[in-house]
Amino acid sequence: MSETRDRVRIAVQKSGRLAQDSLALLRRAGLVFRESRDKLFLYGESLPIDVLLVRDDDIPGLLVEGSCELGIVGRNVLDEQRAASTGIDFPLEHRALGFGHCRLALAVPDGGALARPADLAGLRIATSYPQLTAGWLRAHDIVAEVVLLNGSVEIAPRLGKADAICDLVSSGATLAANQLHELTTVLRSEAVLVRAARTHAAAITSQIERLCARIDAALAGNGVRLLMLQAPRSALAALERLLPAREPASVLGLDGRPDDVALQALCGADLDWQHLEELKRLGARGLMVLNVERMLA
Repeated sequence: MSETRDRVRIAVQKSGRLAQDSLALLRRAGLVFRESRDKLFLYGESLPIDVLLVRDDDIPGLLVEGSCELGIVGRNVLDEQRAASTGIDFPLEHRALGFGHCRLALAVPDGGALARPADLAGLRIATSYPQLTAGWLRAHDIVAEVVLLNGSVEIAPRLGKADAICDLVSSGATLAANQLHELTTVLRSEAVLVRAARTHAAAITSQIERLCARIDAALAGNGVRLLMLQAPRSALAALERLLPAREPASVLGLDGRPDDVALQALCGADLDWQHLEELKRLGARGLMVLNVERMLA
């Protein structure tokens, strides 16, 4: 049974590849924290939302047991633990967060005879993700032995412990350093926001929804730019055709200048100097491009 609380808790990786980006996202969502002496707990001062700094492998379990309502964790961790869990209300993925990208991939030694996934039949595959690996093998009708290793998976073939590996890959540099190359991708992963599957008191649910909405708003501003300009009304149609806008532009009349308009448009990251130069050639002036920090619908 979970304790009765009037504050929301979100679990975040205390160190590692997701830690800094996770806290940066929460700060962009307007959270201000006071750090505990042991640096494992952040007390929310701007909202009744606190942060627990923990090992990434512990995050799904904290949501299951009721110690936290939300978490930020890699999809690889979430899906591996979900596959190993039965008969419980497992945390739900609310949304992908756009950082911590990596992939769980099958890799084999360079220069060998293993050229396609089917060649793994009857062989040994070392991994820290036995559930995901076994599930992928079943889905592809490949019978192979899954060897569980909790560290240094990439050296298993050289030690004679396995014929292939299934491990997380980002740049591929670690594989190359160990004379391995990717055979296929098992799972594409990134940081995800997860929510406990159980129901909560109304006050807690309200704060959860509030934070999720703020995170959505902070992420909605990623790569978005606000273009502002003035132009002759007669050039408006040509200007709008050229804009890489995410939605229809806002057009305003100018007092005392009936032949001119002011235009504002939300554009993607593909708004470049060439666009601006073409807009100016069509008669636009006073062009300004501003980065959008957050968007709330």
